[in-house]
Amino acid sequence: MMDLLAKLGTWNWLILGVALMAVETFAPGVFMLWLGLAALIVGLLSFGIIWSWQVQVIAFAALAIAMVPLWRHFARDHEKPTDTPFLNRRAEGLVGRVFTLEKPIIDGVGTVRVDDTIWRVAGPDAPSGSRVKVTQADGASLTVELVS
Repeated sequence: MMDLLAKLGTWNWLILGVALMAVETFAPGVFMLWLGLAALIVGLLSFGIIWSWQVQVIAFAALAIAMVPLWRHFARDHEKPTDTPFLNRRAEGLVGRVFTLEKPIIDGVGTVRVDDTIWRVAGPDAPSGSRVKVTQADGASLTVELVS
């Protein structure tokens, strides 16, 4: 087996690079893509440079270690701002807003109406009609405090 790998030489890296990129198509996450690119670079460099397999492995490791954080850095910088920042996190958009209790808070639990939705709230006991401010959102439950 080692003889076969030694005979393939440069082609090993090219095959590995293509295989890693193929894995990326089945399990997308833009991680294997960069490992595959590192393998392709080592394979292409191996056509022009005669180096031992140990140096090739070290070059692959160095490129892989450098490419993944580099990609994460550039991907984070290029996120576009959106006009709907709370689209999939609606409860977080309610933090800081003031509402009127629909049902009283009894034993720490009550409800408020937000537009056409009833939200469960947790906070200090208060009668129906009291004004409360949302201080925290946790899933479908809101934590509130009384507003004077």
